[in-house]
Amino acid sequence: MGKYSGLIKDYQYEVRRVLLYTLALNLLVASSKIVYGYMINSIAMFSDGLHSLFDSTSNIIGIVGIWVSSQPPDEKHPYGHRKYETLFTIIIAIMIFSACFQILKKIYLSFTTLHITNVTKASFVIMLITLAVNIFVMVYEKNKGEQLKSEFLIADSMHTKSDIFASIAVISSLIFTKLGYTLADIIIGFVIAILIALTGFKILKQSSDILVDTICINKEVIKDVVNKIPDVKGCCDIRSRGHENAVYIDLCVLVDKDISMERAHLIADKVEKAIKENIPSVIDIVVHLEPFCPKNTEK
Repeated sequence: MGKYSGLIKDYQYEVRRVLLYTLALNLLVASSKIVYGYMINSIAMFSDGLHSLFDSTSNIIGIVGIWVSSQPPDEKHPYGHRKYETLFTIIIAIMIFSACFQILKKIYLSFTTLHITNVTKASFVIMLITLAVNIFVMVYEKNKGEQLKSEFLIADSMHTKSDIFASIAVISSLIFTKLGYTLADIIIGFVIAILIALTGFKILKQSSDILVDTICINKEVIKDVVNKIPDVKGCCDIRSRGHENAVYIDLCVLVDKDISMERAHLIADKVEKAIKENIPSVIDIVVHLEPFCPKNTEK
């Protein structure tokens, strides 16, 4: 338990540190877009700033969510609290849909009132600088997410990735608006809303896979590891659940029917050790021992 607790604390610290860095940058980006987008009356730029603001809010939620999900197992939560991270990831998806709704609402209002966007050189400078910051945040957060195997960081980087596409679209809208195509700002705003919605659906799909215990490790990989162990006649009923850095496995191991209880227990220990050595993300294994007979086949 002590080793587990230490790993969890390191994981929590690293993820929280990444989120604090990205929070500061996202707040800078969001405030720049929202303030200047409002000043020049650009729906696209203002909407992009709103999207970036949700990036900042998701960082705050992530800091809280990671702390809760990193708590060690207890009497009421023997499997730990890792699914709380998935829950907070779903909250990000809901926030993305909320941002999409706000943008669509502003687009609708633009058709009922006179809409004129005042494009300036400063607007291009701000968008290019914030675009560069977004690219840095996305790459940094994605790399850290893969390194730490954090579904939240990876999901949050996807959110930032959608912000990059949105920023590119905003720059295009500013160019077309400057050329006299006044509807470009509204059209690009709608495109941004679609991009945001698609990102939300993708995050929601990945999170739901974890909540419904979708298989996360190929059965053949586990079978290959187990069948190499001496005295193991085969394995079946292999099941896995969880996510990349917290996998739970249970399986049936077939052994000689005349083997002693002590010997069978040693084989089960070897199975657990072999799986954890070959698949480091596995944190818990339940081994069921069954007598081998020709009728037992891999399922």
